[in-house]
Amino acid sequence: MKQQVIRELSTNDLLERLEEEKKQFTRVKLNHAVSPLENPHTITEARHSIARIHTELRKRELDENNKQK
Repeated sequence: MKQQVIRELSTNDLLERLEEEKKQFTRVKLNHAVSPLENPHTITEARHSIARIHTELRKRELDENNKQK
């Protein structure tokens, strides 16, 4: 998931997307443990997507705190 797309989503959408990405990441890791994936890079991509979403959520939280001050 690209950073540009993440920025356009609302906070609620990001939280829902985060849960979906975590579920997908777990599923991919379990599948890879049972039998090797054709493209093991999908594990890295999923982990990076989760990190991007966390980063955007944290950025929004900090922006909100700065506005309140």
